[in-house]
Amino acid sequence: MKPPFEHVVAAHGPAVLRVCRAVVGADDADDAWSDTFLAALNAYPTLDAGANVEAWLVTIAHRKAIDILRARSRRPITVDVLPEPVVTTAESDAERLELERAIAALPDKQRQTIAYHYLIGLPYAEVAQILGGSTDAARKAASEGVNALRATLGDPSTRADRQQTQEQHQRQGQHR
Repeated sequence: MKPPFEHVVAAHGPAVLRVCRAVVGADDADDAWSDTFLAALNAYPTLDAGANVEAWLVTIAHRKAIDILRARSRRPITVDVLPEPVVTTAESDAERLELERAIAALPDKQRQTIAYHYLIGLPYAEVAQILGGSTDAARKAASEGVNALRATLGDPSTRADRQQTQEQHQRQGQHR
């Protein structure tokens, strides 16, 4: 015969809480613990009388902790100070539109890394945390994205020269 569920909670609650703290951290441990015991309460009537209750609870806790980690990765990261808005260096709406199209054409990881690091100003470690990869992977994606943009748009220094040449031609056309 199985003991009442409140005895299971009293006996195994501290161990489950330690697992939750180890996996999700102190901030989300109570939520993981509660989710674990709510799920266990629903499944407890069908648990075999000879089952290892602690192992069963730890398995549930592990799964609930993973759910919380997944949900955490989808939540925005709060910051103490908002970064200053990035001033665009695009000289015209046409250049801005060309840049936006080139960025939109990048693969997802490169586009996101470029946006988070160069447009928003997040460090690579935070970009990696958001995208679920390593700092090195974020750096590589950013480098590949910048190289692809340079290949598509050209070198910024030659671009500035091209812009000056176009402006000179426009001024010359106005004086004729």
